Amino acid sequence: MQKAELIRYLNTDLDVMSAVDLRELAAALEQSGLVALHCEPGEDGLWSACFEAEVQFEQPEETIALMVSVLEGVGAELRSQLHRCSLLEFNLGYACGDEPWAFNQGVSAALLGRMAVLGVGLRVTIYPLRS
Repeated sequence: MQKAELIRYLNTDLDVMSAVDLRELAAALEQSGLVALHCEPGEDGLWSACFEAEVQFEQPEETIALMVSVLEGVGAELRSQLHRCSLLEFNLGYACGDEPWAFNQGVSAALLGRMAVLGVGLRVTIYPLRS
């Protein structure tokens, strides 16, 4: 009998897209403990960047809280750049297994409020199991 695969939280990315160069923002976020997975202009002329925390926790709340603190700590000029981004969101990744029957994780109202002040959205990505 094959062992059931578990549904599990994998990680949280911060996805950013902007019409302006994101390298200065990326440098500031990396100095504060985030890791840039990429930061580059696309063929459409828009800049795209993706960041992760150096540490991923078992629950998204802790990872998001750490990343929100980093965003809250950037200077006024970079904060203004964040508000002008066409995409600014946390993307929570989950592996989609068979067990348990019910699975849930939450993000507190207080943290959602901090995200809203920053203008950060929330997305969930569910990855299928590979056979």
